[in-house]
Amino acid sequence: MGNPAASQSGRSAGFGLTVLQVLPGLETGGVERGAVDVAAAVVEGGGRALVVSSGGRMEAELRRTGAEHVTMPVNRKSPGHLWRNARLLAGLIRRERIDIVHARSRAPAWSARAAVRRAGVPFVTTFHGIYGTGFPLKKSWNRIMADGDRVIAISGYVADHVIRRYRTPVERVVLIYRGVDLDLFDRRAVSEARVVQLAEAWQLPDGVPVVMLPGRFTRLKGHAVLIDALAQVQRRDAVALLIGADAGRAGYRDELLKRVRRRGLEGAVRFVGHCNDMPAAYMLADVVVSASTQPEAFGRTVAEAQAMGRPVIATDHGGARETVVPGRTGWLTPPGDAQALAHALDAALSMTADERSRMARTAVDNIRRNFSKRVMTDRTLEVYAELVRESRGPARQRGR
Repeated sequence: MGNPAASQSGRSAGFGLTVLQVLPGLETGGVERGAVDVAAAVVEGGGRALVVSSGGRMEAELRRTGAEHVTMPVNRKSPGHLWRNARLLAGLIRRERIDIVHARSRAPAWSARAAVRRAGVPFVTTFHGIYGTGFPLKKSWNRIMADGDRVIAISGYVADHVIRRYRTPVERVVLIYRGVDLDLFDRRAVSEARVVQLAEAWQLPDGVPVVMLPGRFTRLKGHAVLIDALAQVQRRDAVALLIGADAGRAGYRDELLKRVRRRGLEGAVRFVGHCNDMPAAYMLADVVVSASTQPEAFGRTVAEAQAMGRPVIATDHGGARETVVPGRTGWLTPPGDAQALAHALDAALSMTADERSRMARTAVDNIRRNFSKRVMTDRTLEVYAELVRESRGPARQRGR
């Protein structure tokens, strides 16, 4: 499996390739963010970046990087659309002299693989998550993401899954962690005014300890576990902020509100909705929690919070095991264990100023060295350059 941190930067070595990334849309999310970040790095390195998608809100941001967007219905999954998209992509690859194609989702990947076979260019995929295999055909549908000339896994947890579940040869799997934007998630760059504005909007009293759980409102995020843990913590003055829109899941939100009332936590738990300024939000937190009951492929909020120097508590599974250094940048607790989470909250909220400062320094250094956007994009460009060199040499033996 490829090393996540190679010594030579793809950009410092010079990068003149034309790269095509393919994904369903450009609305919002980790897949989209990764595509925009890599496109920007390709352009910065002297290459040409094209992105094919059905479009979305991030299209303007993509264009600002100097990348080009091509609108195509690659979000459609019907056999007819898959074949039409494959034909369109093959034409685009030849017309624009694409050097390498990178697929980031399953439907676009099926079309892209057919296109690269016609055009004879290398094919990269990124395994962004653990796809469900609830019925027999689902595993076959998912397999395309394990079928690249290189398969990028966003964590060691995902890499192990790809190798074990899909029998992908180890030498084709490359570990490249998701990257935190350290220009954005930098506590030195967050003004006091931004923090005060959020505190006032959320009506936070001065001096109260703040526990924060950012994440979309689904049962998998473990909101109920945190609520049960708060009922057991020693600090009775702590306030928990549940950040995230309910995305139409009003029934789930009502269920959590009832749980809050049963635990007598009406004044201690606040549902604050979506937040457009997460760096400022993290600055309000005394501790950031990820209580996911199922393994996260990476765990973006845990990494972002550490970049902001905040102690974190995460569930002891999935990608969090790779981003959290127990006892030094935070704590790991068993899945669904409210009592263990309460103990970790007590430990976090009782730290002295010196202990908090020491943990903050370690956490920031951990993210800067291992989980930055720059590390992610440099390593990705290295994979592109390596594959193109191989493709232009003697005939490759893929060993499938």
